[in-house]
Amino acid sequence: MLHGVDISSHNTTYSAEGLDFVFIKATEGRSYINPHQKSQADKARKAGCVIGFYHFLWPGHITAQAEYFVGKCASEEGDLLAADWERTSAGTHASSAQKDEFIREVKRLRPSHRVLLYCNRDFWVHQDTSSYAGDGLWIADYVAAGHPRVKAPWRLHQYTNQPVDKNVADFEDKAALKKWARPA
Repeated sequence: MLHGVDISSHNTTYSAEGLDFVFIKATEGRSYINPHQKSQADKARKAGCVIGFYHFLWPGHITAQAEYFVGKCASEEGDLLAADWERTSAGTHASSAQKDEFIREVKRLRPSHRVLLYCNRDFWVHQDTSSYAGDGLWIADYVAAGHPRVKAPWRLHQYTNQPVDKNVADFEDKAALKKWARPA
């Protein structure tokens, strides 16, 4: 298992040393951009990490959100992209069909990037109606690392949020993750 973290603008002093990958919140909805994403990514790149960026998905305006995400995120060739599908601060969430549409649109806009779905176990089991996760499922389930309670194949597992969101990736080694991150 590979080890990594996912961070947002609040995690400006995180350490990438010893990590295999780092996911960084890039955007949310159609109006928020993480002002620290480039420096956060630079720190992870310097440490030799595989980089991913995620967009916190809001309901509605799905095509506009996908365009906003790919236009504003600091991704480079070979970086992973992800849809963060969960409840918003307003207590709403995108529908299963909307998360599918977002992933497909990001894949259309950035065909040279892997696009994943991040969601918690409750959303995967109770909100998802299609089992569509793009190029891979990134599941949040706070149990033993690498043992999420889902039957679906997964690529990443967020197993705790203390002191930061910690994840494992189901790849043999970092070289395998890097190779997978660059679709043919």
